[in-house]
Amino acid sequence: MTDLTFHQFMCRSDNYGLLLHDDKSGATAAIDAPDAAEIERQLDARGWKLTHILTTHHHGDHVEGNIALQKRYGCSITGPRGEASKIPGIDRKVAGGDRFIWEGREVTVLDCPGHTLGHVTYYMPSEEAVFAGDTLFSLGCGRVFEGTVEQMHQSVRQFGALPPATRLYCGHEYTQSNARFALAVEPGNIVLAQRAAEVDRLRAEGKMTCPSTISAELAANPFLRTGSPEIRKMLGMEDETDARVFAELRDRKNSFK
Repeated sequence: MTDLTFHQFMCRSDNYGLLLHDDKSGATAAIDAPDAAEIERQLDARGWKLTHILTTHHHGDHVEGNIALQKRYGCSITGPRGEASKIPGIDRKVAGGDRFIWEGREVTVLDCPGHTLGHVTYYMPSEEAVFAGDTLFSLGCGRVFEGTVEQMHQSVRQFGALPPATRLYCGHEYTQSNARFALAVEPGNIVLAQRAAEVDRLRAEGKMTCPSTISAELAANPFLRTGSPEIRKMLGMEDETDARVFAELRDRKNSFK
């Protein structure tokens, strides 16, 4: 569909803020609410009124702005059913497999446990966009805090099944550090090397590195490339399952400097 404006900006230290504005109806949705004051500034600068918040998970840097924004705008807050008690102001609860309509556009909810147990992702097919929260990052994936590594592996695999042109919007600007780890485990990946150089240039210019695309992540993100012969050789895991390779990658990333 057309008539939808995407406005992405930085807030807090490394969070992404994202507003979706329907140019016809005037409805505006925030993907998570990391910083109420900054979101208000971005809305005011554009003359937009916040009507909805789509929450991916309960961590404070994703829900801290909920109540202040709801008080000012009266916006509706959608969030994961499994974390409803931890989502301030929630008035619509969703879970994987649910579909709802936002301003004439279908939104599909994916369960993505791992980073948190109830984490969800929102996929908007008509806009070729997925809002991943802290499950999948450009060239990386989220830490496993509440779920299991096996759950995170299954959550991340769902993204690889989306149409390649789908734009990936994630919760944080982590791409540069993710690129260093990715190159350490797959140094021969030319596409990855090119992406890493582009990321270094963008960050040096103070620019954002996202959104990415599913096709770009399939070509360079090690957590979507557990079948790569080079990665498996670097890990000494040529004959292991994808799940075990994923677990080893996540473990090594946890301590990577």
